[in-house]
Amino acid sequence: MISKAAVLFEVGQKLFIKEVEVEPPRSGEVLVKMAAGGICHSDLHVMNGDLHNPLPAILGHEGSGVVAEIGKGVMSVRPGDHVLPLWRMSCGECDYCSAGRPALCPEGTKIRNTGCFLDGTTRFKLDGTEIKHFLGVSTFSEYSVMPEKSVLRIPQDLPLDRAALFGCGVVTGVGVAINAARVEPGSTVAVIGTGGVGLNVVQGSLLAGAGKIIAVDLVDKKLDLAREFGATDTVNAAAGSPVEQVRDLTDGKGVDYAFEVIGLPATMRQAYDSLAKRGMAIIVGITPRSAEVSIPSLSLVYEERTITGSLYGSSRPRIDIPKLIDLYRVGKLKIDELLTRTYPFERINEAYEDLERGEVARSLVTF
Repeated sequence: MISKAAVLFEVGQKLFIKEVEVEPPRSGEVLVKMAAGGICHSDLHVMNGDLHNPLPAILGHEGSGVVAEIGKGVMSVRPGDHVLPLWRMSCGECDYCSAGRPALCPEGTKIRNTGCFLDGTTRFKLDGTEIKHFLGVSTFSEYSVMPEKSVLRIPQDLPLDRAALFGCGVVTGVGVAINAARVEPGSTVAVIGTGGVGLNVVQGSLLAGAGKIIAVDLVDKKLDLAREFGATDTVNAAAGSPVEQVRDLTDGKGVDYAFEVIGLPATMRQAYDSLAKRGMAIIVGITPRSAEVSIPSLSLVYEERTITGSLYGSSRPRIDIPKLIDLYRVGKLKIDELLTRTYPFERINEAYEDLERGEVARSLVTF
């Protein structure tokens, strides 16, 4: 099968739309006809070299589509089903999966590191050359083969453009507030970075019952949007020290939870410095491998602070995503408002330029 796909050949380059050959699904695999692909910073990190993925590769990890064909032994989906790709495949049996942390599954890690399926091969070729997968799903292809364990069947009546957002931005942002931080009712929260994931941290904190939610960003338009998603206060970091502004809003105490959703050592330190005694800083943003964060160690002991990370919202996607869909259906999650722009697939590079300029909350390319 021939499919149009967005291929990254080298770090620092734009994506090139190419016609690639897609092999049929093998045993335990599914061929998905993509409807939409999410424009997310994680793919941008690969494009600029902050994250490693073997190249050339077809990027994309957030999306939605329809099952076109299934391989031998596939039981959980059938042709015609609407599905979300799960970009961190999990085996369901290892210690991490059994403990409710499927994002840490070694099988998913292997797929991420190699750009191949577990058998060491890919399902894409271009002019006879093997093209790597990204996170096992490669949603920037009109047709993409994925492991059965990497797809989740969703309701047929859920619009596919809205559905795509649940697979990364929503489950990561809402999940980190509820699963990783376990935000308590009446607590104080700071969210540093109010892009697509950060806005979902805001509404996740709101769902958890936080009493004060402080959104921190450099762009007033994004801060205004954060208020629509549930922020009670906003801080423009360009107007002065964001740490001091957060402390002023909390009578000098600092916040109980600070989420860093940008991926810069400086803002990670700001999250830590914004904490109250016994506060927790949760790092969601991605940095280059060589980046390090320096924190004052004495406060870890004398103020019993905590700093931790969270991948994929520390979620159980097969359990949590259906619950999030239900919350959207009853009006408790803002998804329509989150999707601020869509682009035809051929304009994918323009979509990433707009993302870098901070012009969108969340955007999609559509096939």
